[in-house]
Amino acid sequence: MRKKGTTVSCALSLVLTLGGTLTLTGCGGGEGGGSGGKVTLRFAWWGNPDRAARTEEAVKLFEKRHPGIDISTSFAGFDTYKAKLATQAAGGDAPDVMQLDYRQIDQYSNSGILLDLDRYPELRTAEIDKGLLATGVVNGKQYAIPAARNTETVAYDSALWRATGIPEPTPDWTWDDWADAMLKLSRSKAAGGQAGSTDPGQSEDIFEVWLRGKGKALYTHGGTRLGFDADDLTRYWQWCTKLRKEGAVAPAEVTTRMDGSVETTALGLRKGVTSFNWDSAASGYQAIIGEGKVRLAALPVDVTGKRGQFFKPSMFFGASAKTAHPRESARFIDFLLNDPQAGAILGASRGIPANESSRKRALPKLEGFDKVVYDYQKQFEGKLDAPPEAPPKGDASLQTTFQRDYDQVSYERMSPREAAEDYITEAKAELRQ
Repeated sequence: MRKKGTTVSCALSLVLTLGGTLTLTGCGGGEGGGSGGKVTLRFAWWGNPDRAARTEEAVKLFEKRHPGIDISTSFAGFDTYKAKLATQAAGGDAPDVMQLDYRQIDQYSNSGILLDLDRYPELRTAEIDKGLLATGVVNGKQYAIPAARNTETVAYDSALWRATGIPEPTPDWTWDDWADAMLKLSRSKAAGGQAGSTDPGQSEDIFEVWLRGKGKALYTHGGTRLGFDADDLTRYWQWCTKLRKEGAVAPAEVTTRMDGSVETTALGLRKGVTSFNWDSAASGYQAIIGEGKVRLAALPVDVTGKRGQFFKPSMFFGASAKTAHPRESARFIDFLLNDPQAGAILGASRGIPANESSRKRALPKLEGFDKVVYDYQKQFEGKLDAPPEAPPKGDASLQTTFQRDYDQVSYERMSPREAAEDYITEAKAELRQ
């Protein structure tokens, strides 16, 4: 926790928690009001040490510009942060300003935890892509503002792929092209017995892109209904089963080990030449494969040429509905999103900025994998359909159900049809259809 208004000088430090998560700590102190009549805002976020250092620098600049406002900051790894925020929110003690994940928006807004930001002109949104901005709207109210964007990718070991002699991906390859390439990779001597890819059958995210390419959606009617049926999911899982049995994608014992980290994907385990992931997260493969060897390819398009891929907010900023200082909170979020100097400090630490001007200003300073991600996203400018609305609050549970049912398919304990019907039944119950 970082607390201003104290005479004790202290530096940020990283502490390994009992759960094995790196957490940023700093000056002690309570989380109450300001010092000397100042307003104090509590600001919480998740991320890595680089994001923490940049955020603290931006916070200092804001405090210098607004001497009547102190910012008390709290930072942790994602899992720890998510659990703590859920506890605070349930107890009516959410931070004044908080970083939010895509799958938290619907739940927190409908639970009365988030502030309606439309009411505060201090927070400008004119330079944020309208499609991205709409993902923070629930029931017609803007409860969260996207800070940055990312999109799905096929990350691959470029040195290994080239060694196979198989042509590398093109921007408009189809799912059939992808399947053919994965099978060829898996049978190549240069691949050394590795599968072509992570099995996409366990991923609700990849299924959504596949569906969108066919003109369908994961959810419709504001997230109250499924946008597909058991036939759609059966076809998808039958296709994945065929690929798995052919050896084109990783076997069940690899797929069921995945826990959301790059290290447990087929590519991260060196059990596959490629893996699906979000582009910003793909930077984690560099430590495994080597600097400069990770390349990003577009997700395949449908045989009709329709692209299901979309830009998704990597994270949002929101404010507590119970904050005693809503205008100051809105002003601080505006600063993080729109101020040129803040943008220069934060760079791409939260992903490629959602603010168009900030994105253009950040470009010349991007280095390393940030530049790789920017160049990857640039090819899609103006070519992707608007992103879907924020998923309904039951989606987090349904993601687990999706993976669980496909585990049964991958171990051949259920047929694709049986698993698909089981999923549809549980999904409708979760959504109360």
